[in-house]
Amino acid sequence: MAHTYTRLLYHLVFSTKDRTPLLTPPWREKMHAYLGGILRNLKGRAIEVGGVEDHVHLFIQLPPTITVSEAMNKLKSNSSRWINQQPHHVGKFAWQEGYAAFSVSDNRYDETIQYIRNQEQHHAKRGFVEELKEFLERNGLSFDERDLL
Repeated sequence: MAHTYTRLLYHLVFSTKDRTPLLTPPWREKMHAYLGGILRNLKGRAIEVGGVEDHVHLFIQLPPTITVSEAMNKLKSNSSRWINQQPHHVGKFAWQEGYAAFSVSDNRYDETIQYIRNQEQHHAKRGFVEELKEFLERNGLSFDERDLL
């Protein structure tokens, strides 16, 4: 085969350091746009970006030339550097060290977009830790609850 064809879809979830609610409007929208720009520079695509004050969800497509961990490193380091350089941004911004990444099949494509778009409604009922535990359990991942705090 002369060409490489891939469709590598991922749902990424990561939080602000100590889940401090720093992503308030309008910083949240600016951060989401900036994360999309980082992905474009990596030759990837942000299909949907959303979240609330203390974490983000990204539904992305990556090229086969970059790993999820490489993409996460670029997303977190570049975006935290960017927001800390912005005038009028209050406080030191940082992302939590870890992240969650899940592959997404085509039959969950639209559902994943809707889930990310409805983050504010989801979090009116439950917090980040409960949401993350559900994702980890649904995907058969073992975890220590102390690592989620």
